[in-house]
Parts: sequence; structure tokens; C-alpha cells
Amino acid sequence: MREQGSGTRRPGAALLALVLALAALVGCSTAGPPADPALREVRALLDRHAEALLDRDETAWLAAVAPSYRAEARTEFRRLAAVPLAGWSYRVTGVDRTGEGRLTARVERGHRVEGYDPGPSAAGRLVDLTERDGRWYVTGERPAEGAPVRLWEQGEVTAVRGARSLVLGVGQDRKRLAEIARLADRAVPAVDAVWSPGWARRVLVLVPASLDDMGGLLAVDGAQYRGIAAVTTGETGRRPDAPADRVIVNPEAYGMLGDFGRELILTHETVHVATRAHTSPSTPVWLSEGFADWVAYRGAGRTPAQAAPELRRAVRAGDAPAALPEDADFGFGGDGEALARAYESGWLACAMIADRWGEDRLTAFYREVGAHPGREGAVENALHKVLETTPERFTAEWRTYLRAQLG
Repeated sequence: MREQGSGTRRPGAALLALVLALAALVGCSTAGPPADPALREVRALLDRHAEALLDRDETAWLAAVAPSYRAEARTEFRRLAAVPLAGWSYRVTGVDRTGEGRLTARVERGHRVEGYDPGPSAAGRLVDLTERDGRWYVTGERPAEGAPVRLWEQGEVTAVRGARSLVLGVGQDRKRLAEIARLADRAVPAVDAVWSPGWARRVLVLVPASLDDMGGLLAVDGAQYRGIAAVTTGETGRRPDAPADRVIVNPEAYGMLGDFGRELILTHETVHVATRAHTSPSTPVWLSEGFADWVAYRGAGRTPAQAAPELRRAVRAGDAPAALPEDADFGFGGDGEALARAYESGWLACAMIADRWGEDRLTAFYREVGAHPGREGAVENALHKVLETTPERFTAEWRTYLRAQLG
């Protein structure tokens, strides 16, 4: 046994030496090419560019750009004067040589809106540069593939401040933006009445010139939002330094609403802003949208029959839904009546919880669902823990509630 052990130690030591030698060789072969020496210069250039913008120093801002790009750079600088910026930054992740003395930098460009963004709202950009007399100059900048454009890239920005809101618009009459700010200011206390802790109590609203421009802000085809008056963008399960949610208004659909509809939609979207930190992938859409509608309709004096006409027709026709809607039922661009029934179903589920268990239990239920580590079991757990019921009993009670309210 001893000889066997002794005999195996020597080959093991040789093998270890061989492995270490190979590791050193592999380490050399996989280190990759050295960083482009221009990378540091480009980073320094863009840092100075950002500092010039925040200092509102147009001369320094234009010093970073080539003559061929100066007019566009000047336009961007002047449009940004209307946007209250607390931060502007470029994080260069790499450079690609595109020719002799030319390169494209891959960049995460971030900005912070003063009073609204704890952290930068960042998006991928491609920055083209050229070298002249030993210095680099910006010759162009554009969104990376799949990245959004920014509002000021779409035209002159008009800013209107409310008491609890900031509305930034392009191609919009100041009077219209002021009306949106007024309604957003009304929405904040309405939401705060039921969801007071843990949100900023401020709303940032963007109003582009058209539906297509709305799509640009969202990096999607705007046609899928036709008929949708507004959406809220932001991070679920937010970090403390996450940028503020943006409520983005579809000027075409919003313009077709009456006074009540406009106030309703801005209150609904403000709920999404307030609840974002407690909305996670565990939260089903029926709950997030239903809760937002419940808050918006709360105290509005509208009956269920008035607020849920599509679902009422289905219930009266003996075609009441058998289950709460799935996330896919909330997809835009499909059957408008089916989409309306999905929203109305979620709203009445939340209304039932508020009626039978109380408003505090409803908000506790929302938070409990969002805190669950995954979608599976999230609603079941919250039903048991907060409402002391089961999914089967809850669904049966909800269907009975629909017939009582809408039949």
C-alpha cells in the first residue's frame, strides 16, 4: 500500500507541473488583444464633452466635435437647455476601428433629470469619431440597435413644471402640457391616499409629437400602442438608484379622451410609478393593471356597469370569464374588446378585495405578491397569507362578484 501510494505521488507532481505550465500558456493565449490605445483618449474626450454640457458651455461642447457634425451637436445642446439635467455621462465599453483614423465607440450614455432620477437613465449609443492632427473628434452619434431615442432628439423640448410633476413635450402646445401637469398633480395625492409609503410622490411625463415618436421613445413600433393613451416605463424590482419611471403619453389617443378619461389615465399611470418598487416578475398583469384602475376609479363615482361595459355585456350574455386573465390577454394590437375585458376583470378583482377584505388588505396583498421570489406560487401564497383563502375559493367568489355587480 505504501509503495502504491509513493508510486502515485510522483506522477501526480509531474502532472501538476504540466497543468500549471499549460495554464500559463492558456492564460497567454486567451488574454485577448490589447485594448485599443485610442480607448483612453476617447473616454477622456467624452468626459469633457459631458462636463461641458452640464456647465452649459457651448464652446467647450462643440470643441469635441468635427466641423461636419457641429450643426447637429449645437442643435442637441440647445434643445437640452429645456431639460433640467443633474447628470450626463458616457461609459465607453469598447471601440471598433472602421478605417484609417476612424472608429466607432460603443457607449452607455446616461442622463439624470434633476429632482426625479436617483440614478442615470442609460441607453446604448454608437459614437463615430475621426482623428485629425493627433486628436479625436465626434462625427456622429446614434442609438445602438434596439435602444430608444430620447425626446430632445425628436425636436424642440418645452418643459412645464407642476407642483408634483414635470412634463416635457415636443411639438405640443404649452397649454396642453400645462393641463397634463395639472392632472398629474391631482393624481399624486389620489395615489398617495392608498399607497403612501416608499415612493417619491412626483411624476415625470413625456409627451412626444406623434404615435410614431412614442414608439421611438420605447424602441418599438408605435403602431402597437394605437388606441393606448399612455404607458409607464421603468424597472421592476427597482434598485435604490434606479431612474424615475417615465409616463409616456400617446398624443393621438390621449387627445381623443374627455376630461374624465384624461384624469383617469394619468392617475392610473401614476399608480404604476408609485408601486414600481413592489412590482416584480412575480406580479401578474391582472393585479398590476387592476390595482391601477382601482385607484383611478376610487372615489370617481362611476358604477361597475359604467366602468366595465365590455365585461358587463359578457356577463349578461352568460359568458362570464371562468378565470382571471392571463398576462397574454393584456397584449396590445389584438382584439380591443377582449383587452377591455381583461382590464375590467383585473379591476373588479381588486375592487372585490377592497370591498370584502378592506383597502389595507388589498395593498398588503399587492406587496406580498411582488415580494415573492418567483411567479409560481406568488398569488397562492399571498391569498393564503393576507386574505386567508385559496385560489379556487377566490376565483369562485370573484365570479359571483361579477354577476352581482354586472348582471
